[in-house]
Amino acid sequence: MKTRITELFGIKHPIMLAGANWLTEPKLTSAVSNAGGLGMLAIEHLSPEEAKEQIREIKRLTDKPFGVNQVLNVPTAREKIEIAIEEKVPMINYSLGRPWFIDKVHEYGGKVIGTIALVRHAVRAEQLGCDALSVTGHEAAAHGADATSMILIPLVASAVKVPLLAAGGFFDGRGLAAALVLGAEAISMGTRFAATKESIIHDNAKQSILQATEQDTLYSDHFDGMPGRVLKAKGAEDMMRRKWFPIIGGIAGALHVKRMLGLSWWQLLSAGLIKKTSEFGYTLPQQLRMASGAIGQEKAIYNGDFDRGFMFTGQAQGGITDLPSVSEVIKRIINEAEEILKIANLKFL
Repeated sequence: MKTRITELFGIKHPIMLAGANWLTEPKLTSAVSNAGGLGMLAIEHLSPEEAKEQIREIKRLTDKPFGVNQVLNVPTAREKIEIAIEEKVPMINYSLGRPWFIDKVHEYGGKVIGTIALVRHAVRAEQLGCDALSVTGHEAAAHGADATSMILIPLVASAVKVPLLAAGGFFDGRGLAAALVLGAEAISMGTRFAATKESIIHDNAKQSILQATEQDTLYSDHFDGMPGRVLKAKGAEDMMRRKWFPIIGGIAGALHVKRMLGLSWWQLLSAGLIKKTSEFGYTLPQQLRMASGAIGQEKAIYNGDFDRGFMFTGQAQGGITDLPSVSEVIKRIINEAEEILKIANLKFL
C-alpha cells in the first residue's frame, strides 16, 4: 500500500507509532520500524543523555527509518532536538511550539512532522516548512482539541498540500481505509501498540485496555494541566473529583521531573516562574500539575497501579481485544484495509 507518506518516509506501510511519553522506547519503536511502519520515540520525559542513548539503541536494533517526538515548550527541548539533529534522526515530530530546526533537519535529508489539532495550526505548520502533519482528533489518547477525526481530517486536507497522518480513533484496517478516504495518507496509533507483546507497559495496564470499552475514558485538564483523555479508573476518577489544587503533589512532582530530566535548579525555577507569552504557554499551576502527572503516569504504566496513577488512552481501546505482536498488528491492519477498499470499489462504483 503506497501513499505519499510511505514514499516520503521510505517505509513500507502507512502506519506510525504515536510518540507517546512513557510508552515508546527502543524495543517498541524498532519493532514498528522493522515491521514496515514508522517507529517513533518520545523523548520529552528523557534527559538529554538518555535521549542520545535511546536514539543510538534504536539504530542498533533497526536499519529502518524512525523518528523522535518532542514537545517544544518545555525545559531541555532545544538541547534534545539538537541531539536528534546531531544523530541525524530521519524524522523529527514536534508539538506545541515553533519548529526553529526545520532547515537543519532538511540539510541532512531528514523530515519534520508537525502535530496539530486545529486547522489554523496546520496551515501555519505548512508555511513554516513541515513535510507532513499528524492530525490529532478528539478521540485520541492524551491531548487533542474538540474536533473529531471525522471532521478534522478532511478540513485539514482541504487547507494544506502536505501529506497527513491521522491520529485519534484508529486501531484496525477499517480505520486505515476510512482515514485514506477522508484525506490522510497514513494513521498514527498509540493505544493499539500499547497493547502488544513488545510494549513495556505493566501487564495490568494491558489488561485494563483489553477490558475497557470506548466509553471508559475520562477527559479533563486535571491529569497534567492540559485537556487530555485517560483510561477510566479509580486514580483518574479521584483526580477528576478533586476541586483543590494539590500543591504538595505538584512540588513533589516538580522535584521528580528535575531529577528525571537532569535539570538545574535555575532551569526548574525559570520553567515555572518566567511568564509564558505564546498561545501554548502554561501557567505555574498547570506546570505543577504536569509535574505531578509524571508521577501518576509512572505508577499506572510501569507499576500497574490505577488506584493512585493514570494512563492516557484513546477511545480506540474499545476495539482492542488481544495482545498480538507489533508485526501481527500491522499485517492485520494492512490486509483488512486493502480488502475493504477493494470491496468498496466494487460495491459503490
